[in-house]
Amino acid sequence: MWVTTLYCAPAARNKNAKGRGREGSGVYPEFGVLGIQEGSSPALVREVGRQVALLPSYAIAREELARRGIDLDIKELYGIGKYAGAAALTYRRRLLEQYRAGLLPVGKEWAGKRLGVFVDGGRTKLRTTTRRQKGQGKHKTQRRRYRTDWKEPKLLIIVELDERGRMVPGSKAVLDGTFEGPDELMELLAMYLHLFGAASAKLVSLGADGAPWIWERWDWVIQRVGLKAKRVTKTLDWCHAVHHISLALEHVVEDKAERRRLFKKLRKWLKQGDWWEVILELSQLAKDLPSGHALWTELSYLERHGEEGHLDYARFRRRGVPLGSGAIESAIRRVINLRLKGNSISWYQENAEGMLLLRCLVLSNRWDDTFVQISASLASDRRLDWTFSSPDMLAQLKANITIEPPKPQVLATSAPYATAA
Repeated sequence: MWVTTLYCAPAARNKNAKGRGREGSGVYPEFGVLGIQEGSSPALVREVGRQVALLPSYAIAREELARRGIDLDIKELYGIGKYAGAAALTYRRRLLEQYRAGLLPVGKEWAGKRLGVFVDGGRTKLRTTTRRQKGQGKHKTQRRRYRTDWKEPKLLIIVELDERGRMVPGSKAVLDGTFEGPDELMELLAMYLHLFGAASAKLVSLGADGAPWIWERWDWVIQRVGLKAKRVTKTLDWCHAVHHISLALEHVVEDKAERRRLFKKLRKWLKQGDWWEVILELSQLAKDLPSGHALWTELSYLERHGEEGHLDYARFRRRGVPLGSGAIESAIRRVINLRLKGNSISWYQENAEGMLLLRCLVLSNRWDDTFVQISASLASDRRLDWTFSSPDMLAQLKANITIEPPKPQVLATSAPYATAA
């Protein structure tokens, strides 16, 4: 496709400025109207990005696209897939900026519904270049070197629940994640809860394993979204709590048969909501152990969560609240482990971040709707800038700073031309 367009000089720059500025600071109006993105049509970007996210490698994605008549060089395929990820990340940041400024309207999709919110982390190897390559081919004088380190991609999922605490068939979950810190993930969670109207939901169940970075920030999310305390439950994953009982018993009961009998009894008590009975029984068994023994750490963990109401499983069952966090465990496997994690697989962080979001979109069945909005957003501003930093949530909570939902702002509109004096 060839497009002929008039040239329009850019706005005057500061006299001290040098160069043409950042790439992407301008836009071709004709391409913007057609939705052309970096030389590719919106349909091509969506299709390539979808196949790259769904399939286990770029090579297999190229073969699948070739079977459909889209024959692309592997480097071109990689470039389009990388662009799709950067575009999705850029749109996410723009949504977040609107949310912070009070320009993102409260949705109604979840009004009067029951929601399950789960957060957890996975593992992915990230690559860092330690020495650049010099030369190419036969003229190469220095080989590239890199270092790989494990990093935790943090993931969130929000699902609609029925009266029994199960995901409603046919409903669309919200999936998202990031390799940034816990503050960034929790702010994204608050944004999605605001965007879909969780403040008007009938019930919001917050579930997780025992990771401190999650539990320390739940209150910030609740206050930021404006959730009513009586409609919110916080649940420690049932299997995780039971595992701590098993670890405690290993320290005091050597006989396997007796340990299994006690484990079943304590597990039954816990499921009935009698967590204090579990603590008393284990304390009696450990009465002769020194204060620094590892068993007391397990008991302290269970007691802390019990006192905060996270182990009241009998009440959770009556309210139709999920006892476990299987939704997020399944999401981590489907989103992260099947594409971003594997033997000899490592990623540059910016590529991994884009792939993580693309897989979240396609596996939550929100791909088409979201990419329509992405194309519209980039039609007027094609700059790809997706990094962001969130406030220090722990510092705000400790300082008793008032945390509240963003105040809605009204966009200023220009007066109609006919009303001019």
